[in-house]
Amino acid sequence: MIDVNGIQLHIAEQGEGPLVVLLHGFPESWHSWRHQFGPLAEAGFRVVAPDQRGYGGSDRPEDVAAYSILHLVGDVVGLIHALGEERAFVVGHDWGAPVAWHTALLRPDVVRGVAGLSVPPPFRGSRPPLQAMQERFEGRFYWNYFNRPGAAEAEFDADPRTALRKLLYSTSGDAPGAGRPEQALVDPERGWLADAPNPEVLPAWLTEGDLDLLTESFEPGFTGALNWYRNLDRNWELTAPWQGTVVSPPALYMYGDRDLVPAFPGTPELIERLPDLMPNLRRKPLVLPGCGHWTQQERPAEVNEALIDFLTELRG
Repeated sequence: MIDVNGIQLHIAEQGEGPLVVLLHGFPESWHSWRHQFGPLAEAGFRVVAPDQRGYGGSDRPEDVAAYSILHLVGDVVGLIHALGEERAFVVGHDWGAPVAWHTALLRPDVVRGVAGLSVPPPFRGSRPPLQAMQERFEGRFYWNYFNRPGAAEAEFDADPRTALRKLLYSTSGDAPGAGRPEQALVDPERGWLADAPNPEVLPAWLTEGDLDLLTESFEPGFTGALNWYRNLDRNWELTAPWQGTVVSPPALYMYGDRDLVPAFPGTPELIERLPDLMPNLRRKPLVLPGCGHWTQQERPAEVNEALIDFLTELRG
């Protein structure tokens, strides 16, 4: 447990060398990086993965506004300094990717290099995202469902293990129909899980033991994790001073070709333009064939190879 930014964060740690901070997404924990610890440590890096605020063994502030992107970036910067370092490499997946990207955007002096998995670098749009998605999909986009106070909690908290099993499988590269260019729409009356498949046997990349650990981490409930989504429009307001800026530290981006996130409205066009928009993108976006949303879990060997090459080149 580390005192950071006015809260306590639970971390997992392995290795010695330049610091690499691994940031998980929703609905996950530090354990989503289990396949990265050993290889990165063996490559000569100090690897630290926190449960981010609202998750696992870390603190869960009650105030929804305490989960803004500025709080989350503050946690990362505070963690780096609390670990005795001035700078670090920052890697994020899913929601952890926007946190990593924004840490590099707002504090490039602290970030030696940044890598994002699934979610590409941030380019602030012209309208608040929750409002835009509300109008585009008539309130059925999952961000808007998560933004309804108590709705997703009631659904997920009723049976956390089944909820997590369905959430992980249905957005993986192994799910039926994975890779179709469909949006993550939810019937607000029926919820997310009603039509989500519940596999009899988990895919090879996820064991029942992994699911047990994840379920245990959500015993206090899903509210803290969902509060991240409830700050999307607030984040848009808070980041107005950085409109038009780009991530300047050396960067790496990778995603699965069966991941729904890179198919979000406007995202395919953004990914296509990234090499022109990002002056320090070290290679073209890396596409992982057959991979769904859970990038570092579904394709650990490919992710580890790309990360180690990227980090080793920059370590100096």
